[in-house]
Amino acid sequence: MSAPLRVLVVDDELAMRESIAAWLVQDGQQVAKAEGGREALAIMEQREFDLALVDIKMPGMDGIELLKRIKEGHPDTLVIIITAYGSIESAVDAMKAGASDYLLKPFDPEHLMLLLEKMGRQRRLMQENQMLRQRLAEGQMAGFEDMVGGSPDMLKVFEQIEEVAATEAPVLVAGETGTGKELVARAIHNRSARSFGPFVAINCGAQSESLLESELFGHERGAFTGAVKARRGRLEMADGGTLFLDEVGEISQKMQVALLRVLEDGSFLRVGGAQPLTSDFRLICATHRDLREMIEAGEFRQDFFYRINVFSISVPPLRKRREDVIPLAEHFISVFSHETGTKPPELEDKARRALISYAWPGNVRELRNIMERAVIVSRGGSIGLEQLTFLEEGAKPGANALSLAEMETEHIRRVLVAHGWNITQAAATLGIDRTTLARKIKKAGLRSP
Repeated sequence: MSAPLRVLVVDDELAMRESIAAWLVQDGQQVAKAEGGREALAIMEQREFDLALVDIKMPGMDGIELLKRIKEGHPDTLVIIITAYGSIESAVDAMKAGASDYLLKPFDPEHLMLLLEKMGRQRRLMQENQMLRQRLAEGQMAGFEDMVGGSPDMLKVFEQIEEVAATEAPVLVAGETGTGKELVARAIHNRSARSFGPFVAINCGAQSESLLESELFGHERGAFTGAVKARRGRLEMADGGTLFLDEVGEISQKMQVALLRVLEDGSFLRVGGAQPLTSDFRLICATHRDLREMIEAGEFRQDFFYRINVFSISVPPLRKRREDVIPLAEHFISVFSHETGTKPPELEDKARRALISYAWPGNVRELRNIMERAVIVSRGGSIGLEQLTFLEEGAKPGANALSLAEMETEHIRRVLVAHGWNITQAAATLGIDRTTLARKIKKAGLRSP
């Protein structure tokens, strides 16, 4: 769970001020209130705020003037301007003056909460950028989002993200399961001109063909049994933003043809619909499979591959960038300690050596899970070998190392046991689709007890 935002509500109307404050408190945020600009600035001299919600029309100092004063004295505080529906021009002026967004009266609590969630993401991005600039200035490790690393391969990934983010080119992100392909996609979106639009993700491998078609294209009422009302698809939801197709290698060739048509002419039909729809989105795809091999085997369309692979990024597995393991582990320790409100525990030397020597079949996702549990069980103390309970014996100094295939099989077995052999839940935890998991179970000879 993310840390609550510190929010200052500034509105001269008592009822509006109290209503907004009540909604925010109910949502778990930390709230202070001010009746006008001068009171707001006085409060901000005493406390730091992540976000200020400012009414544009107030006696004395209006919202635009307060916005400018906040940006001068508290540049890290995000500001949302509240304005009446008929005053769009004022909202535009506020954006030019440095406002992060605006709310049009009247608005409902849900709209405010969605905007707050967006501001929380923007705030975290600003903090990550500040940390990155500081670490780069100090010659330390570079990082984007939850991706941390100073290895040559990761620095290349960071450079590619920056390079392609400024374009509209479709991107194909390749890499093993758990390497952080969705993080790469989100980083591209967050650094693009579409960053204030939606980021809509869907795991194509976790859906049947008919369900995937409905999820992507939407459907009209009565299009099939159970379609009791019309529903927007992910293509429509991504309008103005980014559509992320995870595990695109699992899409059937029929669906590839349908998506290719959308990418070429920009229009599509809902399932059971007759009215053409359009959506302006940037496409990013990801896969852990070798699509060129699939093309040679007749399992993937070449024309669709070339359409989605205008720019490609390959995310290296963790075992090939072992110099990043400890910085990543320490990053996750910091993140989870902050979430639990505890002092970050120190990594003992034996734990460090074990983490570096481990083969990491589950890549960064596995490391993240291990460190999350280690922070919890350490209870503020140090993290030693005994806290790294998900590590195989082969990772500990002096033990006989398991092969990569053996480690993967044992990891799959443990996840299956943890979920009571529920294939769907286990596949979701492992970040793969049910078909792939079933194939791995059969290949490894695993059987439900």
